[in-house]
Amino acid sequence: MDPRTTHDPLQDSPPDKAPIFRQIKDYLVGEIAAGRWKEGDLVPSEQALVRLFGVSRMTVNRAVRELTAEHVLVRRQGSGTYVAPQKYQATLVEIRNIADEIRERGKQHTSRVLVLEAGVADELLAAEFALEAGSTLYRSLIVHFENDVPIQLEDRWVNPGCAPAYLEQDFSSITPNEHLMVSAPLQGATYAIEALPASGETALRLGIAPGAPCLVLHRRTTSAGRIASVATLWHPGHLARFTGSV
Repeated sequence: MDPRTTHDPLQDSPPDKAPIFRQIKDYLVGEIAAGRWKEGDLVPSEQALVRLFGVSRMTVNRAVRELTAEHVLVRRQGSGTYVAPQKYQATLVEIRNIADEIRERGKQHTSRVLVLEAGVADELLAAEFALEAGSTLYRSLIVHFENDVPIQLEDRWVNPGCAPAYLEQDFSSITPNEHLMVSAPLQGATYAIEALPASGETALRLGIAPGAPCLVLHRRTTSAGRIASVATLWHPGHLARFTGSV
């Protein structure tokens, strides 16, 4: 890859809000997420980034150093800086596509999209994504069915920088998981699982009684050094079981 062919980030970037080293990080990660730079590609030299952004070498070095520590980039002595291999990280619960799980059981998967829209992150949600409050996020709310029985209510927020075409997808024919595995390849994930009673609205969507016990999985995934999505997955307690291995 010839770094001289890269596009000018100042042509299509929003007004500066983040510190300049963060803008440089976002630019580098954005090129990778958009597919313009692929695994193993040489990225622009620090001197090229100094000229591109009009900043000091120290500022550029901080951005590149942090992305190297986050395993987004890899430095090779005497050769340059490259896009690092994107490896899956082991987790207690394997991330699988719910449609595939249902089909493997010999059942039929269908889904109903209740919400698919852009929203504004409040302080709590923005903190989950390491973004500023008021940032734009995409949201989907989908009920997944197994042989017409609702088995999961998926409430997901997505970073547009990781999946810019998210709102254009037909999630009645594919799942968010399928789209994100292509647009924002998984780098890592964190989980929390708890038992909670279903609120009236959640119960209605899952076809269970209000207050019925549910197993709830909170999952945050990362891609190319950024938080890609935050999902809360509600499952009727009498139908759900989580398994995994380490």
